[in-house]
Amino acid sequence: MWNIPTAKQLSKIPRLYSTEGTPCADKKIYLHFFIGDSDWYIAEYDGKDLFYGFTILNNWVNSAEWGYISFAELKKLRMPPGFEVDREIEWKVVKASEIEKLKECPQAF
Repeated sequence: MWNIPTAKQLSKIPRLYSTEGTPCADKKIYLHFFIGDSDWYIAEYDGKDLFYGFTILNNWVNSAEWGYISFAELKKLRMPPGFEVDREIEWKVVKASEIEKLKECPQAF
């Protein structure tokens, strides 16, 4: 994985289930990972390995969903061979409803 988030950056992400009562549109997205046409938007973290966020694989917006994402598996992912998952370095924390790509996903909100 390119541009692995620092411990300080990870510590700023709310713990798993802490935003459970927050509507999906209002959940804050703290990190954005991507590779090719796939994106992972991170809203929560267990402090060890498990993220909770919104995933769009291969730009299939109709199949995108909120769910759990293993940080370890994300770091190992290669597609096509030779390309690694990257993190958007200049990412600013925003509500999920402010992300254009999520607006294309019928099940995002």
